[in-house]
Amino acid sequence: MYVLMGAMQNKRFIVTLLLRNSVDILKFLIKKRVLSISNVKKFLIRLKQVCNNFVVILHSIRNKKRKKMKKCIILIAMLLVSGISLYAQSTADEVKTMVQPTRLVQKEYTTRASWKALKGEITLYMANDLGRNGYYDQKPIAELMGEMAGTVDPKCVIAAGDIHHFNGIASLQDPLWMTNYEQIYSHPDLMLDWFPICGNHEYRGNTTAFMNYGTVSRRWMMPSKYYTRVFSHGTTTVRVVMIDTTPLLDKYRNDPETYPDACKEDMQAQLSWLDSTLKNAHEDWVIVIGHHPVYAETNKSEDERLDMQKRVMPILHKYNNVDIYACGHIHNFQHIRKKGDKIDYVVNSSASLSRPVKPIDGTVFCSPADGFSVITADKQLLRMTMIDKEGNAIHEIKRTK
Repeated sequence: MYVLMGAMQNKRFIVTLLLRNSVDILKFLIKKRVLSISNVKKFLIRLKQVCNNFVVILHSIRNKKRKKMKKCIILIAMLLVSGISLYAQSTADEVKTMVQPTRLVQKEYTTRASWKALKGEITLYMANDLGRNGYYDQKPIAELMGEMAGTVDPKCVIAAGDIHHFNGIASLQDPLWMTNYEQIYSHPDLMLDWFPICGNHEYRGNTTAFMNYGTVSRRWMMPSKYYTRVFSHGTTTVRVVMIDTTPLLDKYRNDPETYPDACKEDMQAQLSWLDSTLKNAHEDWVIVIGHHPVYAETNKSEDERLDMQKRVMPILHKYNNVDIYACGHIHNFQHIRKKGDKIDYVVNSSASLSRPVKPIDGTVFCSPADGFSVITADKQLLRMTMIDKEGNAIHEIKRTK
């Protein structure tokens, strides 16, 4: 360009026009952060053509009277500058299309107005049986959870196992962390603490990596495979006890080829811990969360529930302070209340893909809907509300003081 400017001498104003247009284009592309190789390449090719044309013109008029050619040169320069300007405009239109942010349209849930009633002094989410890479109803339910969170303001998400179907995860870098979790539960109002436990599908993979994902994501709050957490607001307190049920069941312990980590866990140590934890639980409300049910209607092996009834249920009853035992695994909603038993047994449905269900002895409510649950606690009232994928509250478990 400097050679061209020197050659033109008194025609520098023409080159200035060219350079000004060129700089404007480059500034525009830089400002819009789309200064891609292809854009720059196209631009430089066009600019080179302009410069070459001017060099040809200059050489052709070198021995002619420049005064007579002045108007001609200016006319040609203006035409070339116009070409550059039109190119800049077309590039601008293309860039505008590229950089316009996606307009997020808030889904209109017909039940949105009713969500306020779900908020209490303490509000928690419970979701389980999630991981379907966003397919089926996983992503819509995740978006519903996010939208509703803006109204009910949950303190956390209790993730009751099977976050990853079908063979768990292999490591902290497993792509399933992105496709089953991070890219699905991406709503700003789901940037909460998540308190997970392993399900049977996690036990097909690397349960240590599952537990340690908190070293990667600050949302992932899993200090061990079984643990407890107390939530409080004012004088209201809720204790949530998270147990690891897969290694408590013989079906999984006796199949190390499929569930390699299950038999490695000390069953008695966990049961002793559960006993000690409940013995010292004096909060207003006590909720125990596991992946497998104590009672449920299902075509899954009855041995699973018999093991839970033999090993876990006596401890749940021992101190007369457990209000709800909630689980997943069955992929539908169930509320069961057995005669003479003060505990409400709740099966929380899958947050991605549900299964049919029918009543059994003790069934208060059942539904094949998929969704999640909202747990709400006040000093005198504990509620667990089942939410379907449309945001409807389809059933509510109530406990009063």
